[in-house]
Amino acid sequence: MNHDGSRTALGTRGGLFTDLDFDYEARTALGAAACGTGDVGLVLATLERITDGDSLSWFDAWTATAAGLASRGEDALGAGHPDTARWALLAASEYYGKALAFIDGMADQSVMLPTFRAHRACWEKVVDAWAGRCVRVPVPYEGTTMPGYLLRPDATGVPRPTLVMINGSDGSLPGLLGYGAVEAVGRGWNVFLHDGPGQQSLLFEQGIPFRPDWEAVLTPVLDTLVARPDVDADALAGYGISQGGYWITRALAFEHRLRAAVADPGVVDVSEAWTSRLPAPLLTLLREGRREEFDAAMREGTGPVEARVLAFRAKPYRTGDLFDVFTEVLRYQVRDVVGAVDTPMLVLDPADEQFFPGQSRELFGLLPGEKAIVGFSAADGANFHCQPTGRRLAHTVMLDHLADHLPRAAV
Repeated sequence: MNHDGSRTALGTRGGLFTDLDFDYEARTALGAAACGTGDVGLVLATLERITDGDSLSWFDAWTATAAGLASRGEDALGAGHPDTARWALLAASEYYGKALAFIDGMADQSVMLPTFRAHRACWEKVVDAWAGRCVRVPVPYEGTTMPGYLLRPDATGVPRPTLVMINGSDGSLPGLLGYGAVEAVGRGWNVFLHDGPGQQSLLFEQGIPFRPDWEAVLTPVLDTLVARPDVDADALAGYGISQGGYWITRALAFEHRLRAAVADPGVVDVSEAWTSRLPAPLLTLLREGRREEFDAAMREGTGPVEARVLAFRAKPYRTGDLFDVFTEVLRYQVRDVVGAVDTPMLVLDPADEQFFPGQSRELFGLLPGEKAIVGFSAADGANFHCQPTGRRLAHTVMLDHLADHLPRAAV
């Protein structure tokens, strides 16, 4: 509903909320429901309780829906109905995570960690209720471990093709089930989910930031997987969602054990999402290394709400002043290494990409080896970043592509 009482078509931005960020996140919730996480009616009922652009009302509405589902899941566990419990607790986990989408706009951010822990507690109960089909697989990483989960079609332990899914900058692990994991398991594959540096539990619980050299993350993941008897080491595939489209491309310049991979979308340079909003004089100060002038200009031109949002978004990167953060983000580009990628890659290219516009085509042009690119359109309801309301269509495209590159005996 627009502020004047009119409605905007769902196929255009602002179709659910006039606040475009709220609108996008609402679409992702609907897309997840289409893939089995929660329900369309639950999403729509929750959205009805949200004041357009109001971060606190967003948080309150989603946490209320999540709490109700968590209670329903606990009741189902007690009654001996594990299938119902898994559905309710998975939805609760995802909706607690969804509640945090705009916490950067809230004056009181102390609710973040308790809400994240409620989200992850529901997820762990889902894992326990999966009757051995999902196993915890921690990955050794620089003196600690990355939490990992191997989803399997059954508990027999036979070796299977395995899809490694790499999340974006702030996506949740349960969210990946709606980004193709469920369909991959349905095809008889394993799917591996994990938190990497700067993602979810590694950031919130351990304070470990992002790193640009994601090969340092993917390699220990693959080392861990190929040592397992339920993983076919000759049938590994990869998928990077959102900013994961950068990380998987970067890692594959150094790690060559995947038979094929998908970038959704293609990301050549993460920093463009940050620097495109800077006025030209500020960008000059940044590129010339004029720290004090840059920081002073940023402080002067940034309001209190915008400053709070920027500070929150900067947390996964190196600590320091804004000059340090922007300088760090400039390192997140693949132009220097993409020539070493020899893994067959599929690049997804949605119309109306709002975060990395034009970069799917740019990445496709830079990739030196076997490659393909597939566009998604508004006519199919699959436009915008990561095709939020076209996920089932996207999954058929990406999983078919991966299957074509796996050993025929494995699929």
